[in-house]
Amino acid sequence: MRLCVVTAVLTACTLPACVLPGAAQAHAILLDSQPAARGVAAPGPARITLRFNSRIDQARSRLALRRDGADQTLPLQPTGAEDVLAAQATLAPGSYVLRWQVLAVDGHITRGDVPFVVRPAPVAQAPAAPSPAAPSPVAGVPVAPAAAP
Repeated sequence: MRLCVVTAVLTACTLPACVLPGAAQAHAILLDSQPAARGVAAPGPARITLRFNSRIDQARSRLALRRDGADQTLPLQPTGAEDVLAAQATLAPGSYVLRWQVLAVDGHITRGDVPFVVRPAPVAQAPAAPSPAAPSPVAGVPVAPAAAP
C-alpha cells in the first residue's frame, strides 16, 4: 500500500512537466540583440535592442551597460513590440557587457549578459600629395629627359 501511495505522489508531481512542455519553457529567452553577442559596434550614438521569444513586461524589465566595472542603467524606450527591449546609448571604444533582466508576462524573471566591443572608427587616409621633385606631365605634352651633368 505504501508503495502505491509513493508511486502516485511521484507520478502526480512529474506528470505535469511531461504533459505540459510549455510550462518548462516559460522563461523569456533572448533570441537576438543589437549589438550582437561577442560582436563589434561602431563608436557614437547607438540603438540597443533585445528581442525575446515571448512577451515581456517592459515596465518591470531593466537594461544596464557595464564598462570598466561600472554599470550605467539605460532608460527603456517604447518599441511597440511586446517582445523587444530598446534603449539608446553613446558608445566609446572599449569592451562592454549589456546586462539585461526581463519579467516574462507569465511571471518568470530571466537575466543575462551580452558582451561586445566598440572599435575606434578607421581613420580616413588623405590622398598622397605628388612629390615636388617628380615632374607632373600635362596631357599631350612630352616630358624632356633630365640633362646630364
